[in-house]
Amino acid sequence: MRRLELWYVPVLLAAFVASAQAKPLADLSHPKNFAQALARSQALTQLGHDLFFEKALSASGKMSCASCHDPDHGFTPANDLAVQLGGEKLDLPGKRAVPTLKYLQASHPFEQHHQGGEEDGGNEGADQGPAGGFTWDGRVNRGRDQARIPILSPIEMANRDEAQVMDHILAAGYGPRLKTVFGETALKDHKQGFAALTEALEAFEQKRDVFFPFTSKFDYWLQGKAKLTEAEKRGYAAFIDPERGNCDSCHKAALFPNGGHPDLTDFGLVATAVPRNNEIAANHDPKYFDLGACGPIRTDLTDHPESCGLFKAPTLRNVALKQRFFHNGVIKSLRDAVRFYAERDTHPERWFPKRADGTIALYDDIPVKYQANINHDPPFDRKAGEQPRLNDGDIDDIVAFLDTLTDGYKP
Repeated sequence: MRRLELWYVPVLLAAFVASAQAKPLADLSHPKNFAQALARSQALTQLGHDLFFEKALSASGKMSCASCHDPDHGFTPANDLAVQLGGEKLDLPGKRAVPTLKYLQASHPFEQHHQGGEEDGGNEGADQGPAGGFTWDGRVNRGRDQARIPILSPIEMANRDEAQVMDHILAAGYGPRLKTVFGETALKDHKQGFAALTEALEAFEQKRDVFFPFTSKFDYWLQGKAKLTEAEKRGYAAFIDPERGNCDSCHKAALFPNGGHPDLTDFGLVATAVPRNNEIAANHDPKYFDLGACGPIRTDLTDHPESCGLFKAPTLRNVALKQRFFHNGVIKSLRDAVRFYAERDTHPERWFPKRADGTIALYDDIPVKYQANINHDPPFDRKAGEQPRLNDGDIDDIVAFLDTLTDGYKP
């Protein structure tokens, strides 16, 4: 019987989804057997896929999730803007660079004091500081909660409320499919309907072959199915060397003890102290500071000064597809992103502006009272005028290694 049910799943899906215009869809909201449960799961994921590319999800009717999270660019923007434009007329600038949606499946809920585990190289029990959650400041813990943010943000999809979102989606013809997967209440109650939409988006973003395929050259090399060039091998060595790049301290690059492939992040939050980006309209106000975990966008840690200036370490997978780097998009090339780590403290004049008196406005995007939070681990442990831990050759080699982290490699 089980084999018959499994064989029947494609037929069920065809009846439940493809024939929506021909007759009412069968109810999958309360599956009665394994085949219906599997069919519901697949229908939910397909619904999430279609909603991800649906511009009717926005008040303007011109913006979808994919507008900012382009699949061909590692689910980051396809353009080179530091922040994206949104709002009802698509004329309002954002306040942060758009992060990738890939390789988030292993991110644990936000903790102010994360205890080290397998993902931390087996350093179990050690306090890793704040870690986890979604978005640059870790303020939500599930994909469905992350999806709410842009849909209801006045500077992104700009919907007034959940009811307006449902009006748009029902007008776009999604009613029968929502009823099939979630039942009648998804159509009658806008809160339940909105929750259904975000659950569907979350389901799609957990689709393995799309969001965490582990198909980079680096992955095949870990499996012994590809060879790195000499430059790529040198770059990997510098990347993991605690006395040079020390990138591995936040962007774990070793296989897990159980053989799992690394996410190239420990999901921790750290104060890298990148320069202020004056391309961001909000930064034109000299009193405005985006301090990550302690606000102003995140509001529950405003009384935790030790959290100020901390942003989540992103995965470096597919980083070579990006055109802007760090939370404020201030860096415009991958090589400069690596070079910043080498030169932030040894050559600050190359990165930070000069004051009227000629001095360097070091760490100009973090108020002085929070600068004790700034990371000074290698390669950030040098002083102005000293030799950087990474030379030009090291930087080129690390960039070559980072190029191996792009998915879709054919061994």
